[in-house]
Amino acid sequence: MSRSVPTDSRLDKTPASASATGTGVSYVEAGEGEAGQRIDNFLSRILKDVPRSLVYRILRTGEVRVNGKRAKPEHRLAPGDRIRLPPLQRKTDEQRAAERSAPSRSLRDFVSGAIIHEDRDLIVVNKPAGVAVHGGSGLSAGVIEALRATHPELKELELVHRLDRDTSGVLLVAKRRAVLRELHALLRERDMEKRYLALVVGRWPFGAKTIDLPLKTNLKQGGERVVRVHADGQQAITTFKPLQHFGKLATLLDISLGTGRTHQIRVHAAHAGHPVAGDEKYGDRERDAKLKPFGLNRMFLHAHSLTFERKGAKPFSVSAPPPPDWQAVIDKLKQGLKS
Repeated sequence: MSRSVPTDSRLDKTPASASATGTGVSYVEAGEGEAGQRIDNFLSRILKDVPRSLVYRILRTGEVRVNGKRAKPEHRLAPGDRIRLPPLQRKTDEQRAAERSAPSRSLRDFVSGAIIHEDRDLIVVNKPAGVAVHGGSGLSAGVIEALRATHPELKELELVHRLDRDTSGVLLVAKRRAVLRELHALLRERDMEKRYLALVVGRWPFGAKTIDLPLKTNLKQGGERVVRVHADGQQAITTFKPLQHFGKLATLLDISLGTGRTHQIRVHAAHAGHPVAGDEKYGDRERDAKLKPFGLNRMFLHAHSLTFERKGAKPFSVSAPPPPDWQAVIDKLKQGLKS
């Protein structure tokens, strides 16, 4: 194993302590385990946060010395060899931690490909199911982190609202804080129309129905935090309209929100006796199982459209089609009705 060796003050005037920060010359000594190893591979291993291209550059320019002599990349080490390393700009622990939590290239590309509208004030994403809107709860990154990484020039990117991880559909992101404040005001005043599509289990028997029941969050059930209809909760208003019945198996609903509480649609639908299909938290596993042959493998809730009017601007409306796997399940259910 290699070990750090203090800088020789007779050879270099940089203090030995500088080697820890990567701002001064430092020395390492090759151990028994490095016998016969090429110097380029040795350096790449001990300088994990330095690009390999830089390793070859400092070798080529003679900044790396072995026992006081220049070394070519193919030079083989011997135990006890003393290797001089030039000053290098090394990454801090904070920088390395930030890189580990940074969104992956695949996530950035995935989110960028899901953008359905962009203007000087807004980005609208058709968020895929299974992608979180932000990092947390074991996830290092979500939609907002991916957008910030893709557009570092946009310093004020913020989520206007949130969607559950397993909910797909329209997600608004404001480019400027002034826009964010304006849209938050519309949400508070209920001047933003939010419409969803949901597949619920069973045959919805009520026709068009508005459920106005308060919801309370953080009620624990089996150690898990859930939302429940509760007299001490906040007002929550949801209007359900059936679009299509699939026998007794399921119903496709158009849903509009009068309020925007956490898990509002899911809890109100479950309270009505027809939970959202595939909802693992509030759903009905036995009835979900009957939909598995039709391709049900996740929660079927989709934020379909948003409509609002900003001051001095034309009404803004955006909609997002359900994802292909959603349509595939609907098509199979339709075929099931015919057979």
